[in-house]
Amino acid sequence: MSSPYPVRGRGTASNPHNRFAPSQSVAEDDGWYQEVPLTQGTQVTSETAKSIITRNSSPDIPFDRSINPYRGCEHGCIYCFARPSHAYWDMSPGLDFETKLIAKTNAAALLEQQLSKPGYRCAPITLGANTDPYQPIEREYRITRATLEVLLRYRHPVSIITKGSLILRDLDLLAEMARLRLVSVFISLTTLDDELKCILEPRAAAPKARLRAIRVLRQAGVPVGVLCAPMIPMINDSELEALLSEAKAAGALSASYVMLRLPLEVAPLFDEWLKTYYPQRAEHVMSLIRQSRGGALYDSQFGSRMRGEGPLADLLAQRYALAIKRLGLNKRGGFTLDCDAFCSARRTNVTAVTNLVLSCKPASQSHRIQFRLSLGD
Repeated sequence: MSSPYPVRGRGTASNPHNRFAPSQSVAEDDGWYQEVPLTQGTQVTSETAKSIITRNSSPDIPFDRSINPYRGCEHGCIYCFARPSHAYWDMSPGLDFETKLIAKTNAAALLEQQLSKPGYRCAPITLGANTDPYQPIEREYRITRATLEVLLRYRHPVSIITKGSLILRDLDLLAEMARLRLVSVFISLTTLDDELKCILEPRAAAPKARLRAIRVLRQAGVPVGVLCAPMIPMINDSELEALLSEAKAAGALSASYVMLRLPLEVAPLFDEWLKTYYPQRAEHVMSLIRQSRGGALYDSQFGSRMRGEGPLADLLAQRYALAIKRLGLNKRGGFTLDCDAFCSARRTNVTAVTNLVLSCKPASQSHRIQFRLSLGD
């Protein structure tokens, strides 16, 4: 199950059984056999998804719907709260989560079907709520870009969360959406230390690349905020003010942060990571996490799960409040997205699709049909 050897370019070398597995096996280290190779390739499986918009009613999340173009994430962030979701597909939340990915190749088509339904009610969709929409495999699969093209065509607002610099590839779409008040972006910035980034988020963009993404997006008129998440005691929490300051200098308008969350299988994976890279402070770090979570490693209560509780969490909250006030990182005006344009855009697109379908009737009936791809009624 576990390997003491780090896998280059991966967040973990362990592949613990998922919690739904009917049976488990344990590999014993006899000093001869290395269970996990020093390198591990990425396998991508294409999926024909049955639905694409995920709904939630969580009171501490500022959106009620999201789209995740991929299952699993090649960035390999050891702390990722989404790791346990891989268990639903009979895969491990460990190395499998980073190396055995699923691409929802019909995402854009499904989205268009959903937006075309008469009963659909428009509200901003979040891209990247669970796994990163701009992880490395997006360069080839382009599912996120296709999704944005549909959203732009339907004038549907979207908010994007990413730590991938690949977002700049889609600057043409994002600039146009920003002009129409249809997009906002939050760049996740966890550390300014390249060495820490490489073991904490091995395949995510470098800190300088993320700051550049903020700068370029802002120059294109896209409203951008910074998300300092997660804050980990004794690992990166001392960087909070520096992260906010650098993001502000790059052009960020707003900021937020989240305390480290360790649900289900993430807790033992993170503990193993600490013992591998920070053996002398591992026990202390885990103790501080418990102090911020009511004695446990994870608190699922709405509200407190994001910020924690206790003296350490309170101090972090105070530091954050002082920093954003000093830097002026509390602007919200640019993040108000327009939902009013959606209905007319939907009517335009449905008209175009309907006319195209009608024009394909047999030739004997074609005299009854006026072929036109209208831009409106």
